[in-house]
Amino acid sequence: VQQTVPTRTVHDVVRSLSMSLERVALYPSPPTMSLPLVGLVSLLLAAALEATSLPMPIAAPADPMVNGAQSDSASVAATIRAYHEALTAGDSLAALKLLTPDAVIVEAGGIETLAEYRSHHLASDISFAKAVKQTRGSIHVRVRGDMAWATSTSEATGESRGRPVNSVGAELAVLTRTPMGWRISAFHWSSRSRRS
Repeated sequence: VQQTVPTRTVHDVVRSLSMSLERVALYPSPPTMSLPLVGLVSLLLAAALEATSLPMPIAAPADPMVNGAQSDSASVAATIRAYHEALTAGDSLAALKLLTPDAVIVEAGGIETLAEYRSHHLASDISFAKAVKQTRGSIHVRVRGDMAWATSTSEATGESRGRPVNSVGAELAVLTRTPMGWRISAFHWSSRSRRS
């Protein structure tokens, strides 16, 4: 945003300084001020006077998208939490509604499309979420236009399929803004057993 600085106030100050310098030039100069110095100061004042008529950048008003970005971050985090809540509740339809049609799931060295995830892996994710106590850390969100990514960590303890679970995990989610709100376009999960 550019705005012209009000010139009246600046002109008044410059004019006042110029008049003072003219008085100095009319009278014998004090020993500490030479005539070349008066000329230099006059030249600088003239340049300042010229510059006051040019548009000068000023601080832009508060960006209305800052609050929008905070709201977007909260919405992104809420979408991720809703996905995990749907898994824990065993609601596959609610979980799938939060994924985009072109979503990919990256886990255990493989990549699944939404159709593959629905038919292969979703049921085991629901089973795991229902059986194991998971403690999720904070979700850290970055929003860039209609895309966002979020990272978080988790701890899981309990038993799944007859085996003890004591692990830590990390999650990366990529989300896209859609007419229905933020939807998950990609998940990447990794985990490892926690040492006792």
